[in-house]
Amino acid sequence: MGVRKIDLTLCTGCGICVDECPMDVFRMDDGSNKAFIKYLRDCQSCFICERECPEDAIYCLPTFERRIPDPW
Repeated sequence: MGVRKIDLTLCTGCGICVDECPMDVFRMDDGSNKAFIKYLRDCQSCFICERECPEDAIYCLPTFERRIPDPW
């Protein structure tokens, strides 16, 4: 569950997702000045980023996703 992608064609680089994310999942790319997902595993599926994005550029997956754990 949680954030899955940022549509870079829609992203304007406003930085709202970076400011609003309580888990600090996003960063701004210095080259393109657009947001990217830096710490995907820290996402707690709160959907604040998707809700607050003025351009609807962020997509979060609302269904349960089964992950295969890594071996020790």
